Amino acid sequence: MSTHQGPPESGASGDGGRSAERPPAVANDPGAGAGSAAVPRQAGGGGGEAGSTPTARKVNWKLIGPGIVVAATGVGAGDLVATLVAGSKFGYTLLWAAVLGCVVKIALAEAVGRFHLATGRTLFDGWRSLGPWTTVYFAIYVVIWGFVYGATAMSSSALPLQALFPGGPDLKTWGVITGLLGLLFVWFNHYAVVEKVLMAFVGVMFVVVVYVAIRVTPHLGDAVTGLVPTLPDGSVLYTLTLIGGVGGTITMAAYGYWVNAKGWTDSGWMRMMRVDNRVAYVTTGIFVVAMLVIGAELLHSANIALTEDGEGRGLLDLDTVLEERFGEVTSTLFLVGFFAASFSSLVGVWHGVSLMFSDFVERARLARKTSGEAGADSATAVASGQREGTGPFRAYLLWLTFPPMALLWLDKPIGLIITYGVLGAFFMPFLALTLVWLLNTSRTPRPWRNGPLSNGLLTVAGLLFLVLSVHELTELDWSWLG
Repeated sequence: MSTHQGPPESGASGDGGRSAERPPAVANDPGAGAGSAAVPRQAGGGGGEAGSTPTARKVNWKLIGPGIVVAATGVGAGDLVATLVAGSKFGYTLLWAAVLGCVVKIALAEAVGRFHLATGRTLFDGWRSLGPWTTVYFAIYVVIWGFVYGATAMSSSALPLQALFPGGPDLKTWGVITGLLGLLFVWFNHYAVVEKVLMAFVGVMFVVVVYVAIRVTPHLGDAVTGLVPTLPDGSVLYTLTLIGGVGGTITMAAYGYWVNAKGWTDSGWMRMMRVDNRVAYVTTGIFVVAMLVIGAELLHSANIALTEDGEGRGLLDLDTVLEERFGEVTSTLFLVGFFAASFSSLVGVWHGVSLMFSDFVERARLARKTSGEAGADSATAVASGQREGTGPFRAYLLWLTFPPMALLWLDKPIGLIITYGVLGAFFMPFLALTLVWLLNTSRTPRPWRNGPLSNGLLTVAGLLFLVLSVHELTELDWSWLG
């Protein structure tokens, strides 16, 4: 799905898409990516309008990775429960929404990756060019979001472990253990190792969920009927959630950072990025459809309701149903897949959002020193590993891990939760609509600006997320204010 107004991607180099995990240093050429020729950048941050255009590389399937990382990180336990509940309430009727949601995510992630590759800048550079309000919003959001998300991620990772080892530690202790494991793993490893581990987790998630979906014997005729858009009574919210919620978090903004961390830093990697993105979200789409099948066949037909919460407790309800119907082996496999989904989200956030925070701090610091634009080629700084292991990177890692542990023992402060809900609700519309702004102006080189399809999908996504945001805000408990 090509969504930009760009030149044909031909003339691939003979390197077959070869990429180093860290691009080699090129004298006097801060804009050179991994294995690329020197590419002069425009003062305005464009790559590809001035000087030679980077050579388009051939697709190498062995290089797929950043998309799998963002997909694994974005699909957590809460998303799985939401999909199961939709299947249990409406059967296959909303299958079309899950497919449409996959298309929306492809468009969003492609836009993020395209901005990074076309400009040589990171997304934070783009946001900062839109005005200081973006910096203020992101600074407040990332601090509060990290505090609350840290506790949620640790709790959801602990749930399957407690079920797998009923005689072991309690839920809070397992939560602390998973948080510390995520901290230590990301602290001592770079992106290349994180990618390999998360791809292994995705493999476990995918195999387990698809296996369970096959075991429940899906009715293919009903599934095909579910591809026709319909809205049964009471399904609007679930439809919006399926389209916009599964895999849609701040980690979508981190996709461009992982693309750069892979060593892809210029528009020559555009075709590879698009294939990587599509493979990842098609995989996610199959995964989500499989969860919907499980909800439709195993829960809808038996009129079984799940516990709906953000930590994935409803998945333990499903584990009980699976054990009763298919036995302990299938139940145990499902808990392993549940853990893979939850812990992969934890590790992905610990790395990806810390990487974004590090870039946020470093670019803001450089901008203050230069009293203006922080300069182009910030993507190269990410690709060279300069953002990993820095003080800001590790400070945010610690913030994600230790302060949230207090929430495992205390009732979550209602004022904090309200603030988190308000800021978090508007992040996805913020991402979608600012991408429309960035990719239709001179901030992006003309060959890589949005085409009609990309503009349409991003606008629809932004409006959809805005509707979800308003609904989330109306559902919050505001009674504490008065």
